[in-house]
Amino acid sequence: MPRPRRTQVSIEDTPMYHCCSRVTRRAFLFGYDELTGKNYDHRRGWVESQLLKLSGVFAIDIAAYAVMSNHLHVVLSVDIYESNRWTDKEVVKHWHQIFLGTEVTQKFAKGEVIESFEVNSLKHSIALYRSRLSDISWFMRSLNEPIARMANKEDKCTGRFWEGRFKSQALLDEAAVLACMTYVDLNPIRAKMADTPEQSDYTSIQLRIQSALNGKQPAKLLSFIGNERLNQPKGINFTLKDYLELVDETGRMIRDDKRGAISANAEKILARLNIPCENWLKITADFGKLFHGPVGTLQELTSYCEHLGKRRRHFSQNCQYFQAG
Repeated sequence: MPRPRRTQVSIEDTPMYHCCSRVTRRAFLFGYDELTGKNYDHRRGWVESQLLKLSGVFAIDIAAYAVMSNHLHVVLSVDIYESNRWTDKEVVKHWHQIFLGTEVTQKFAKGEVIESFEVNSLKHSIALYRSRLSDISWFMRSLNEPIARMANKEDKCTGRFWEGRFKSQALLDEAAVLACMTYVDLNPIRAKMADTPEQSDYTSIQLRIQSALNGKQPAKLLSFIGNERLNQPKGINFTLKDYLELVDETGRMIRDDKRGAISANAEKILARLNIPCENWLKITADFGKLFHGPVGTLQELTSYCEHLGKRRRHFSQNCQYFQAG
């Protein structure tokens, strides 16, 4: 039986999570279906558009994503401090961007008078919305349900579009985060859907590269902020240039027809992560096979499992790839 989501997500241990949703029967309900000759590629655009919209609604940042032909990968960073800083009106405003709310919250949002007998109901709704706006399950629900409705309407059918549950795994340290992000960003290249990261449609890496050409970072993605320092803004503690270079060179090496080598510049980030080049290639090529649960060093994995009361540390032997031999 699948474990309850509350036993898989522990914001106290890490705010970073890798989530994956698949369509039912692994059918090609996105992209081009060679069996039927139908092209559903526009649906990948639906997913990307809804995903980026939610980044401005939830107190959850998007670090990486890839919308494939029959599944979706997304790396999320939960920021409960942001949702706790929102005023009551801000909470309601965020919630109403994707849900109708209640008659009382609608009145509150419009600045109308709230009757005394409605106050408790309003407070309860605001507390509930505040909690949900930093909840990964509600984020994925708000992503998947509209897409399912749109696809079923287009196909003139009913029933499941996505598999019942999305899969999630905790990323316990910066090495796990960077490895997972690279794995996600290189999904189209491994699947031979693209030759280079900039040609990888419906991915975060393509969005980052397009923005970088204009000297910017995408406003709707979690930013790279450079090395850790005092009073640093929210973001990933690496430079964007180093990450783009590492992804590009890793992508060249995992393609069977185009072998290359990790340059000295790109090796800097691996040295900081304490991961040998050969381990890095193994992790980023086979991340989905190597790790089916929380990801990180053995020390981080042990601490996480103890905190959540997990007796078994699945695939703990693969923690070796996150450290030098």
